[in-house]
Amino acid sequence: MDQIFSRPNALYKNARIGTMDPTREGLGIIDRGALLVRDGRIAFVGEEGDLPSSEMLTDTAVYDLEGRWVTPGLVDCHTHIVHGGNRAREFEMRLAGASYEEIARAGGGIVSTVSQTNALTVEQLVEASLPRLDTLIAEGVTTIEVKSGYGLTIEGELNMLRAARRLGDIRPVRVVTSYLAAHATPAAYKGRNADYIADVVLPGMAQAKAEGLIDAVDGFCEGIAFSVAEIDTVFRHARDLGLPVKLHAEQLSNLGGAKLAASFGALSVDHVEYLDDEGVAALQASGTVAVLLPGAFYAIHETRKPPVAALRSAGVPIAIATDCNPGTSPLTSLLLTMNMSATLFGLTVEECLIGATRNAARALGISTETGSLEVGKSADFAVWDVESLAELVYRIGFNPLLLHVFKGERISL
Repeated sequence: MDQIFSRPNALYKNARIGTMDPTREGLGIIDRGALLVRDGRIAFVGEEGDLPSSEMLTDTAVYDLEGRWVTPGLVDCHTHIVHGGNRAREFEMRLAGASYEEIARAGGGIVSTVSQTNALTVEQLVEASLPRLDTLIAEGVTTIEVKSGYGLTIEGELNMLRAARRLGDIRPVRVVTSYLAAHATPAAYKGRNADYIADVVLPGMAQAKAEGLIDAVDGFCEGIAFSVAEIDTVFRHARDLGLPVKLHAEQLSNLGGAKLAASFGALSVDHVEYLDDEGVAALQASGTVAVLLPGAFYAIHETRKPPVAALRSAGVPIAIATDCNPGTSPLTSLLLTMNMSATLFGLTVEECLIGATRNAARALGISTETGSLEVGKSADFAVWDVESLAELVYRIGFNPLLLHVFKGERISL
């Protein structure tokens, strides 16, 4: 992947812009718009006729977009792209009728990826992850969240996070990391979740924080993973370290993880197929984002859909993400994720687009930096060769990206 570095200042004109600006109605559409970039940030976005004085445009490259659509760069706010190996065999097992929970209890699932991941060095993890990352970048993704969770030892978790940070150094993308040591219990600690948390999760969190590797702390609250009380212990430690939290919750059952996460002011609660009315109310009160993951719903043949109508009625912000992982969502297309969110979960075009930009950035705690096109934010945006923004949700297996810009730099794929 090559990068083409534009001049420091650039003007993109003759564009139709979906700003996703929350102060504008709907998608914040500007029919004949212009976007001015100065030093990697947005200096102007609005009607072309309202452009600032010519002095502000001095030494500025001008690009005529010929009426094409512009949106913020896409934000994939829930991924597990750093890992070794794959779980194609489990895919075959599911086709033969085994459930996700049955596979996990038989020693498959998350734990089966651990040995393949821990066998790789940081450099090898980076190399293994790049094809997945490059595929997402090629669809206009400019921000991606990357979780640990396949190390399940202190060093294994740290190596995953080190690899994630490295990905952000060598590719034109913003990487946000989540510490997910409370993802599964390794075989050596079977039946001893509390000991695993005390010996690995908590000290590993402190070490990762000291190395600057963590942006947030995550966990998996489920019958096959960790209880509400166990996640509470993890989250209390995160709070003591000054780290925000998020949670995989209510994916296979309703344990009340969403309510716990909301009580900690969680950035997001993800999956939420079994979220109940009390959980919805808790998210509403805390301002926590509900992140929907249709790839996992599809891959494990789930039948219980997330309560979209209840979330919508309560005004809970909804984001969507690929959940790219080797076992339950081997999905590396945020465009397809938008289509799946509409067709499987009933989201509107507007909800899908905002869910993959503004609300996804909010789910990562970075909405002041990216996710919408507003003056002062990072110049992260995508230019699409489509007749309407609905095409980004409607089409399947088609990528209409013309070009995209990250921190003001034009990216060539």
